[in-house]
Amino acid sequence: MHLDDLETREVRHAQGRHLRKILSRSAQAEWSPPADRADPVSLLAGQGQSRIQSLLPIRYERMRASPFAFLRGSAIVMAADLASTASTGVMVQSCGDCHLANFGSYASTDGLAVFDINDFDETYPAPFEWDLKRLGASFVLASLENGLPEKQARANARIMAATYQGEMARLAPMSPLEIWADRIDLASAIEDFSDKHTRKSIRDRLEARLDSARAHFGLVSFDKDIPHLKVKPPLVMRLPDEDDTIREAFDRYLATQPPERGLLLSRYRLKDTLFKVVGVGSVGTYCAIGLFATADGETLLLQIKEAQESVLAAHVQGPSFANQGQRVVAGQRLMQATSDTFLGWTHTNTAEQPGKSRRFDGANKQFYVRRLKDSRLAAIGADVAQEGLDDYAALCGRALARAHARSGDVAMIHGYLGSGDSFAEAVADFSTGYAAQTRADWERFCASIDSGHLMTA
Repeated sequence: MHLDDLETREVRHAQGRHLRKILSRSAQAEWSPPADRADPVSLLAGQGQSRIQSLLPIRYERMRASPFAFLRGSAIVMAADLASTASTGVMVQSCGDCHLANFGSYASTDGLAVFDINDFDETYPAPFEWDLKRLGASFVLASLENGLPEKQARANARIMAATYQGEMARLAPMSPLEIWADRIDLASAIEDFSDKHTRKSIRDRLEARLDSARAHFGLVSFDKDIPHLKVKPPLVMRLPDEDDTIREAFDRYLATQPPERGLLLSRYRLKDTLFKVVGVGSVGTYCAIGLFATADGETLLLQIKEAQESVLAAHVQGPSFANQGQRVVAGQRLMQATSDTFLGWTHTNTAEQPGKSRRFDGANKQFYVRRLKDSRLAAIGADVAQEGLDDYAALCGRALARAHARSGDVAMIHGYLGSGDSFAEAVADFSTGYAAQTRADWERFCASIDSGHLMTA
């Protein structure tokens, strides 16, 4: 694109305002299941065919816990539902699985705790409203699960959307470079929490967890100064039959790093590997941890996680990738203000050994690679959610707006949203309606388990 092809913020803002005539902001509230709506249980069963079959009972049992847990594991269902709704068509790099448990904190390279989206397995370009509506529905369901009244559950979804709207207004006048550098310092954000007890409690926990960040996340033990990974069956286990496959994936990752990162990684050697069952929606995908160590015993934990096609890809036009791990890495780098230095992708092409049964087969899979997250630091977000969902709703709305502003047309989105209450009210109404839909889907899902159509442990 030539400079003469670029349009000013004023022009793009006006284009956003014009979109209100095509799709009013109040129309964003609408949700009713289409007559040809795909059966949610069938969608989940179909998705399960590409997962490790022996882990599906764990996935379904976790999803059975509550409607919110079901929402977490059924991104494929909501993607199809969102595709049936009207949208502005203003595209952003979407999280694709935007619910409140997929936000959290982590340490930046300069040691600060930042708050951001922290799961990108389903990332793909999509209309900006889709992330907001999924996030709003998650706040309604989580609020109800926490015993809050329906009025407050709806209010939390509205707070999230209103904060997103306000953050877009703040970002819209900024230069692209300023937007790209903008990030959420969690320690500073905590000071804006409305409840003083929540402020103090979360501040104390954040300081303690930053201090313990070098504790190897409880996964490393030392035997005569030699580091080893700890097994925690049945979710974290050693798989001798898969060791070669895991090492192959890490070796290919190491061999494809840029020179400066390759030099850093050359100071380490892969010492140990473990298989790990992760998440709710991710259960059944192949995930492993590699323990790397220097000659002096300093450690680095890297994770490979299987990447499959995004649930959004069937519903929107978007780029194609030879390796789905590259899709995840590209989306994370687009959306996060401070991304993991070790992000990369890899694959395996290990052939099955004739006559050998492998319960966890890592052959012919695509992966992304990242530094293993500090789960205790990441869980600060969950702590905030437990103590003050309204404060957490505002924090997530702010983080989502910042992420969307990096890849989307912030001036156009701001022009569409405006400064009134229409959009936030519409998102709150949609979120309430879709939460009811999710509860009905969850009940059908539980009935399918009880009838034996879906198997659990």
